[in-house]
Parts: sequence; structure tokens; C-alpha cells
Amino acid sequence: MLLAFHKPYGVLCRFTPDGSAHATLAGFGFPAGVYPIGRLDADSEGLLLLSDEARWNNELLSPGRHVQKTYLVLVERIPSLSALERLTSGIDLDGKRTLPAEARFLDPAPDIPARVPPVRFRKNVRDVWIELRIVEGRNRQVRRMTAAVGHPTIRLIRIAIGELQLGGLQAGTWRKVSSEEITSGVR
Repeated sequence: MLLAFHKPYGVLCRFTPDGSAHATLAGFGFPAGVYPIGRLDADSEGLLLLSDEARWNNELLSPGRHVQKTYLVLVERIPSLSALERLTSGIDLDGKRTLPAEARFLDPAPDIPARVPPVRFRKNVRDVWIELRIVEGRNRQVRRMTAAVGHPTIRLIRIAIGELQLGGLQAGTWRKVSSEEITSGVR
């Protein structure tokens, strides 16, 4: 079984508390025996896959498979074209360069529901949405990449893993991934 979940902001990608005030996956009514495939930080939102089958760890997370993950990223200030080029060519993180990525401006901005709590707003600093596609999954990689080019991430939403899409799932809801989606979506 493979489940697609729209992880809300402030939720940990685990079923047991860690001592913080963050909610856990235990409150969302998942079937017994499932666990998250990969993770999103508590302050990130979007597509999280869960399963009771160990094979998904290898198929979706193995570094050699290069499964693409797509994010909508609200960044502080408008990045220059050279900043986007730096994201696509790779950024040095902890002494190791990230693999090439894809980055582009989203104009018009995506129609995204407001977050609870709301994203901070600064009158004199314009924020802009970019789409970022990566094939790695280092710790807080997207946030660290955008910060490295001078544009800190304000809001981060994963919308796809491979061809598996978040689609219209509302925050806090989940669904079973169909066999047709699995056949065409995991590459």
C-alpha cells in the first residue's frame, strides 16, 4: 500500500512525539503499519508518501535512482538570473556540491491557500515563488540552497515525487495511490 498525504505546516514526519509542540502523523487516521517514505521538516508542507512496504524506500529514496522531487518555494526578494543559474548548476553544501537542479520563476504566482500560521509579510521586501526540482534529499537541502544564493526560503511546499503529484489534496488529508499511478508515476 502506498499513500499520498498533504503534510501540513507544523507536523513532524513521525508517529511519536519528539518533545516539541509539533503535531505528529498519529493524528491523521492512517492505516496501521504505515511509515513515512522520506520526510519533510516540520516547517515544510506538501506531498509525503507513506507505506507498509519496504521496497518504496529503495525505489524512491535510493541516491542512485535520482527520483526528482518538485517544490514550490517562496523566497525572500527576487533572485537574479545568475542566482537561478547557481541553483541549477549546483551549490556547495557541507563541502560537497549538490547535483544539478531545475529552477524557474513562477509567474503568475501559484494559487496556494494561506498557511496557518500565516507567512510573515514585509512591506518593503518583495517575495517571489520559484519552482525547484532536485534529485537528492539532503537535510534541509532546498532551504540551504536558496539561502546560499542570498534568497532565504519563506515557505516550502513539495508538490511531486517523480510523477506522483500532490494534486488537489487538502492539507491534512490523504489518499491511497492507485496502481495506475504507481505504474506510471515512479521513475
